[in-house]
Amino acid sequence: MRLQLINRGLRSQYDLKKRTPVFSNCKRFSVSNNGYSDVDRPVSSFIPERNPEFSSRLENVQNGVDNTHGWSEAFSRKLEGVRQTVDNVCKILQSGPWGPSMEIALFKCDENLSTELVTGVLRRLENVNAALNYFQWAEKTTRRAHCPEAYNSLLMVMARTRNYEYLEQILEEISLAGFGPSNTVSIELVAGCVKKRKLKEAFDLIQTMRKFKIRPAFSAYTTVIGALSAVQEPDLMLTLFYQMQELGYEVNVHLFTTVIRAFAREGRVDAALSLLDEMKSNAFDADIVLYNVCIDCFGKAGKVDMAWKFFHELKAHGILPDDVTYTSMIGVLCKVNRLNEAVDLFEQLEFNRTVPCAYAYNTMIMGYGSAGKFDEAYSLLERQRQKGSIPSVIAYNSLLTCLGKKQRVDEALRIFQEMRKDAAPNLSTYNILIDMLCRTRKLDVALEIRDTMKEVGLFPNVLTVNIMIDRLCKAQQLDEACSIFEAMDHKVCRPNEITFCSLIDGLGRQGRVDDAYRLYEQMLDFDLTPTAIVYTSLIRNFFRCGRKEDGHKIYKEMVRRGTSPDLTLFNTYMDCVFKAGETEKGRSLFEEIKTWGFTPDVRSYSILIHGLIKAGCARETYELFYAMKEQGYVLDTFAYNTVIDGFCKSGKVNKAYQLLEEMKVKGLEPTVVTYGSVIDGLAKIDRLDEAYMLFEEAKSKGVPLNVVIYSSLVDGFGKVGRIDESYLIMEELMQKGLSPNVYTWNCLLDALLKAEELDEALVCFKSMKELKCTPNTFTYSIIINGLCRVRKFNKAFVFWQEMQKEGLKPNMITYTTMISGLAKAGNVSEADKLFQKFQAKGGKPDSACYNTMIEGLSIANRAMEAYELFEETRLRGCNIYTKTCVILLDALHKAECLEQAAIVGAILREIAKSQHASRSF
Repeated sequence: MRLQLINRGLRSQYDLKKRTPVFSNCKRFSVSNNGYSDVDRPVSSFIPERNPEFSSRLENVQNGVDNTHGWSEAFSRKLEGVRQTVDNVCKILQSGPWGPSMEIALFKCDENLSTELVTGVLRRLENVNAALNYFQWAEKTTRRAHCPEAYNSLLMVMARTRNYEYLEQILEEISLAGFGPSNTVSIELVAGCVKKRKLKEAFDLIQTMRKFKIRPAFSAYTTVIGALSAVQEPDLMLTLFYQMQELGYEVNVHLFTTVIRAFAREGRVDAALSLLDEMKSNAFDADIVLYNVCIDCFGKAGKVDMAWKFFHELKAHGILPDDVTYTSMIGVLCKVNRLNEAVDLFEQLEFNRTVPCAYAYNTMIMGYGSAGKFDEAYSLLERQRQKGSIPSVIAYNSLLTCLGKKQRVDEALRIFQEMRKDAAPNLSTYNILIDMLCRTRKLDVALEIRDTMKEVGLFPNVLTVNIMIDRLCKAQQLDEACSIFEAMDHKVCRPNEITFCSLIDGLGRQGRVDDAYRLYEQMLDFDLTPTAIVYTSLIRNFFRCGRKEDGHKIYKEMVRRGTSPDLTLFNTYMDCVFKAGETEKGRSLFEEIKTWGFTPDVRSYSILIHGLIKAGCARETYELFYAMKEQGYVLDTFAYNTVIDGFCKSGKVNKAYQLLEEMKVKGLEPTVVTYGSVIDGLAKIDRLDEAYMLFEEAKSKGVPLNVVIYSSLVDGFGKVGRIDESYLIMEELMQKGLSPNVYTWNCLLDALLKAEELDEALVCFKSMKELKCTPNTFTYSIIINGLCRVRKFNKAFVFWQEMQKEGLKPNMITYTTMISGLAKAGNVSEADKLFQKFQAKGGKPDSACYNTMIEGLSIANRAMEAYELFEETRLRGCNIYTKTCVILLDALHKAECLEQAAIVGAILREIAKSQHASRSF
C-alpha cells in the first residue's frame, strides 16, 4: 500500500492558509464557565506539567484542603473509557483488510476521535499499513490535522516494525506543518536501522531529516557514528561529525576519539592527524583514552614511529601511561619485530610493580612466539607464575598459535599437556591444535583431540568442523573431509555457508565437479544461500575440467537465483572464458562488469590483455594498457608482466623494454616472469647481446632464474650459429642445479645439426636420455631432419624406427623428411610404404614430399607410378619442380609411355615459359 496524498485530509496539510491550527483539535471538548467540564477534559489536561489548574488541585488534595471527591472519580472513568475504546479500535483494525466496512465500524466505535484515542491506538499497533490507514482515516473524518504527539506515535510504529517505506513522506508532512519528531522518536528511527545493520540507511535517514529542515537528536548522530566505526566507514562518520557541529551540537573528546580511530585503522594518517589538530584548536585536551587509541591504531597501520611519538607526547603532557598504553606500544613493537625495544618497555612497566599486568605478559609472550624465541616465552611464563599470577588460557593460546605457525607440532602438544596445571583449555585452544594437526596431515591425532574435547564437556562447534574440513581439503585428503562432514550431528552442529564452500571448492579442485555440484544442491536444501565465492569456485572448476558449458550454466543459475556477483567472480569467469578460447565472450564479460555497477580493476584489465594476447590480438594491448594508466590505476607487477609479455609477442620489444625500466622507476621489482618475457623477445629478434646483459642484471639482483629463461638464450644463440655461447648457457643452467627440459635440449640439438656438428648432436642426444629427459616427437624430427640434410639417410631411418618403438607419433615434418630421405637414398620401396601410410593416416604431403617421391619412383624405373603421383600432385595444387619433370619425362620415354611423356613435356614447357616471363618482368 502506498501512502495516498490525494485525499482531502492529507492534501489539506499543504494548504496552510485553509488549515485549522495544528493544535486546534486539543480544544474541541464541551466547555463550562470555568473552562472544561471534568468529564470532557482531555487526558492531557490531567498532567500537572500541561495544566496549572490540575497541578493546583492536585496539590490541594495532597494537603487535605480540596473537598472535590468527584474529581478523581471522573479522572478514573475518563482513563478507563479511553483504554476500553483503544482496545476496541485495535481489535477492529486487526480483524481484516482495510475497507469501507472497517471505516463504518471504527466510526461507530467512537465518533469523537479524541487525540488521546488516536495516539493510544497508534502506540498499540504493530503494523505500519494499518497504522497509516487509521491515521489517514482519523484526519479525514475529523477534518483536523494531527498534533505532534500523533505523528510521533506513527513514527514510533515505523521504528518498532523497522518499516520505513513511507517515512520520507511523513517527515515531509511534519516539516510542512512546522514541527519535527521528538528526540526520542528521532533516536528510535535511527536505532532501528542500526539494529538491522542497515547503516547506510541510517546515514541516509539523518540526511533526509536535514533535507526537510528537521534537527536530528544528538544521540541519533552518536548512535550512527558509533555503528559506522565498527564497520570502518570513516568518511560517512566524518560527514555526520561535521553536521553535528553545523547544528550547534557540542562535540567532545570521546567523539573525536571515535572518528580519529576509524581513520587511523585504515592507515589514513593525514586525515587522523588533521582531526587531532582540529581537536586541539577547539581547546580540547587529549586524554589517556585518545592517546591509547592513537598508539594502537597508528601502530597497527604500520606507523610505528608515529605511535612512539604519541607515547612520548602523553608523558610530556603530564599524563601517566597506564597498562593499556604500555601493552599497546609493546604489541606494536612486537608486530614489526622490534623486540629489544618491546622488552625495554615491558621492563619499565614491570619496574617496582607488585601485581603483574597479565595483558602485557600475554602480549610479550605472543611477541616472543612470533619471533620464534620460544625459550624466552617459556621463561616469561615461569616469571609470571613466580610473581603470583597464573598464566591465563590466552597466554597459552598465543603460544600454541605461534608454535603452529612454525610447525612445531610435538612441542605444541607438550605445552597443551602442561597448560592444564595453570588454565583449563577452552574451545579456541582445541581449535588451534586441530588446525595445526590437520595442516601437518596428522588427522588421527586431530580426531583424538576432538574426542578429548567431548570428555571435558566441550563440544566441537561449526568453527572446529570448518577448520578440519578446510585444512583436509587443502591437503587433498578429500575422503576424510567428506567423512567428517557426513558425521556431523545437525541437531548439535549444523553446517554453515563456510562448511559447504570449503568442501565444494576442495572437491572441485580435485576434478570431482559432479560431487561438488551435488553438495551445492544439498546446500540449497539446507536453505543456505550460496555466496559469490561458491559460484566462483564452481565456474572455475567446471572450466578446468573442460566442461565450459556447465560453467556457463552455473553463471546463469546464479543470476536466476538473484545472487549478486562480485568482481572476483567476474575476473575468474573472464579468465576461464579466455583460456577456453572464447575471445568474444571474454570481451563481453569485461563490458558486463560495468553493467553490474562494478569498475574493472587492474586484474580485470590484465586478464583481458592476457586473453587477447593468447588469441593473437596482441596489438590491442597497447591501447588497453594506456587506458588503464589514464584512468589512474596503480599498476601492479602482474599488470606490467602481462602487458610486457603482450608487447614482446606482438614484436614491440622496445616498448616492452621501456615498461621494464618504468617498473624500476616506480619501485616495482621485476620478477622472473618480467625478465623472461623481455629476454625471450630480444633473443627472437637476434638482439642477443642485450638479452644476455638483461640476463646478467637479473642474476645480480638475485632473481631466481628458471629453465625457460636459459632455454630462450640457448635457442637464440644457437639459431645464429653461436654454438659456444649456447653450450656455456647450458652448462651454467646445470651448475645452478636446474634440469634442462626437453625444449632446452631440442634447441641445442637443432643448433648443432644446423651447424652440421653431427657427432656433437648425437653425444647431446645420449646425454639427454642419461639425464632422464625423455625425447619427444620434435626431438626425433630435429635429428632425422639434420641427418637427412647431410645425406645420412640410413642413420635417419634408424632413428625413425627408434621413434616408433618409443610409441611416439611422427608429425607431418618428420614424415615428409623421412620420405624424402629414403627416396633420395634410393630406398624407394620403404619411402613408398611410408608415403602410403602417411596418407592413410590423413596426412597431407607438401610439394617437397611429392616431388621427392616422383623423382625416386622415376629413378627406380617405376614410371607409371611416378606419373600417377604427378597427376595427384597437380590435382592438389602443389608446385611441380622443373627438375622433377625432367627426371619423370626421361623415365616415361624409357618405359615407352609416350602419351604420358607428351603431357609431362607440355607442362614442362609451360613451366619454362612462366619462369622466362617472370625473369623478363
